[in-house]
Amino acid sequence: MQVLNSEKYIRPHMLLYRAAQLVAAGFAATVFKRKYIRNEIRNAQGPYVVIANHQAAYDFAGLIGATKRPLTFVISNSFYNSLPITGILRKLGVIPKQQFQTTVSDMRRIKAVIENGESLVIYPAGLMCEDGISTPIPQATYKFLKWLDADVYVARASGTYFTMPKWTKGFRPGRTYMDIYKLFDRAELKKLSVGEIKERTDGAILFDAYREQEGIRSKYSNNDNIEGLEKVLYACPNCGKEFTVKVKDGNVIYCTDCGFAERSDEYGFLHLIGEGEELRYVSDWSKLIYERHRDMLKEHPEYTLSAKTRIYMLDYDRHKFTWVGLGKLTLGKTAFKIEGVINGSSVDMTIPTTKLPTLPFKPGKYLEVQDGGDIYRCELDDGKLVMKFINTVKAFFELNN
Repeated sequence: MQVLNSEKYIRPHMLLYRAAQLVAAGFAATVFKRKYIRNEIRNAQGPYVVIANHQAAYDFAGLIGATKRPLTFVISNSFYNSLPITGILRKLGVIPKQQFQTTVSDMRRIKAVIENGESLVIYPAGLMCEDGISTPIPQATYKFLKWLDADVYVARASGTYFTMPKWTKGFRPGRTYMDIYKLFDRAELKKLSVGEIKERTDGAILFDAYREQEGIRSKYSNNDNIEGLEKVLYACPNCGKEFTVKVKDGNVIYCTDCGFAERSDEYGFLHLIGEGEELRYVSDWSKLIYERHRDMLKEHPEYTLSAKTRIYMLDYDRHKFTWVGLGKLTLGKTAFKIEGVINGSSVDMTIPTTKLPTLPFKPGKYLEVQDGGDIYRCELDDGKLVMKFINTVKAFFELNN
């Protein structure tokens, strides 16, 4: 990787940082009910990088208090600039970065943290999971870790997915665990190949929350309520029909076409009702949907998916997404196409997707597409299509790479 002239390191405002630690500690204690397995950064010295898995939106709350030293968090530019507290995040030293790509400016800001002897936190997967399965890690991550030239620790959260699933609202308090340990020594990292770095990193970061739950066996508040899960599990595993999956009585997910049904328990596991093959894990059901869709795309590479959409754009001055127009979103093998009217003008733009392993999204509501610094939030008229768009992006990425 090329050598860059680093930007000046911006140290967090310590009074604000301590206040943030206190707020996060309260959240970690009441919602995450976090328990450390190991915490090897508590007294760690010198510059280091922490790579963390990403099960839930507020995973950082379980990590920011792990050491008294200020941690510099790297988060997505979209999340950073769409919050009303952007000014506070800036004073906390948070670094915004373009999702699934790293610009020269991003690299300079990140490198400055290490060169000033401080500590850095990155979430390689970039997005929290929607189904208990970790999202893909961009291949550039492994070279990036080597280039940073510092000790690398892993912070592995377990159970946080169940406290605030992406497919529902609110919190579901319950026991979670945080395991922080050294993954690479700086000197060792220099000697390892990118392949060796990838193998160890993936082993530490990738997860299946439902399989972990078999060992943890934690109960979470209202955990048998799976309303909203049909936005992720949109196809029946038994008959294969799409958009026939519904939830009734809060804890029964079923197909309106063939009658396949399963009931959720307090641990989040599924149990077959009637005939068919049981899928105990939501993650397995989701994976089956994805694999069937990927196999179809492999046979039909000309496939496209379209939907009418309301279009919003990230307003960097107002720190929120604002409505800018209406149009049609179409996804093909290598690109998105947005056609319609934005800010009163007709548009017909093409945005390449071959380097995108996935996209930011909210099941049943929207997905985000980025073109340079412009970030478009597309709220689909038919929200059920959101997850199918995401699976299509993931599958084409896998097939193209």
